[in-house]
Amino acid sequence: MCARSSNDLRPGSIVVVLGTRPEIIKLGHIIRMLGPAATVVHTGQHYDQVLSESFLESFRLRDPDVHLGVGGKSRGTQIGEAVAELDGFLANSGASCLVVQGDTNAALAGALAANARETPLVHVEAGLRSRDRRMPEEHNRVLIDHLGDLLCAPTNVAAQNLLEEAIPDSRVAVTGNTVVEAVEEALPGSEEQRALVAEHGLEPEAFVLSTFHRPENVDDPGRFNTLIEDLRSLDHPVLVPLHPRSRSRLQEFGLSDHLGNIRVVAPMGYRDFLALAAAAAYLVSDSGGVQEEVSVLKKPVIVVRRSTERPEVLGTFARLCEPGEVGEVVADWLRDPSEIHEQLRATPSPYGDGSASAQIVQRIEELVGA
Repeated sequence: MCARSSNDLRPGSIVVVLGTRPEIIKLGHIIRMLGPAATVVHTGQHYDQVLSESFLESFRLRDPDVHLGVGGKSRGTQIGEAVAELDGFLANSGASCLVVQGDTNAALAGALAANARETPLVHVEAGLRSRDRRMPEEHNRVLIDHLGDLLCAPTNVAAQNLLEEAIPDSRVAVTGNTVVEAVEEALPGSEEQRALVAEHGLEPEAFVLSTFHRPENVDDPGRFNTLIEDLRSLDHPVLVPLHPRSRSRLQEFGLSDHLGNIRVVAPMGYRDFLALAAAAAYLVSDSGGVQEEVSVLKKPVIVVRRSTERPEVLGTFARLCEPGEVGEVVADWLRDPSEIHEQLRATPSPYGDGSASAQIVQRIEELVGA
């Protein structure tokens, strides 16, 4: 069945709540397809003028319609204030449904507010499970899924997780992951990739790109220091766009002098990050989004985490390890990155064919009876 035009939807009737740059990436195409029907609410969970604007521009999005400004506060305060603000907004919005993505505090706040106002809830990227209760995100995603009316699972694995939790299959749709179309649109061409690599004084496929920000790695000085030692020991130059959280912990723990030959740069826009990822020999990261993006870029990533909610990429695009084990994984898996690249080019992404946003918009229209 072909998706109907989103022009069938009432202007402003679909409230899209987001609060972080990854949510802009994952929801950008959906917002564009919804057009005038979308009212975009930014909670402010992660908001800085320069980076947030660059991410909005990357996906040709207008500035959010509503800013709540709850960033920079504790998790409980963020969620509580955002729920209260969203409740007041929904009381007068006439919303047909509310859309959230992923497992952020912003997404949970949107889900709770929708439930309180009996507004149908759509969860994009539903059904991910790490089975690790130490992760705040795991609690967020489980709660959102059990409140949701339309659960857009990116893979069959995610859909099965939902069914195993006794969620009715009538609420579940396997749509693929919107990251596929996001990467395909935002990835610069080969000439721009080479120019950016040269700008950083590097050679294509002869450097490592690394990101890390998760509390399990950067809030523990011992683990953080071990991770730094891992990166310093690699044969390739290592480039790290350093997350503000990680930079703060680096200084707090007195680890800045331990970086050695690691090249630290400021956080960058999505296009630039993808260009460097596409040109790297491999990546080392604790990011969930990077695990998905490499499946489109056909690059390997070493995931430095205790667990992952994205098992679909393990054994192909990703290997899981603890700090202190990165060198062992490189020796076992990535001694010849070019050979791995060749294998991965023939490996399809488990996240679909780039039609996820269109499928989700169609499901939204069906949910609200457009």
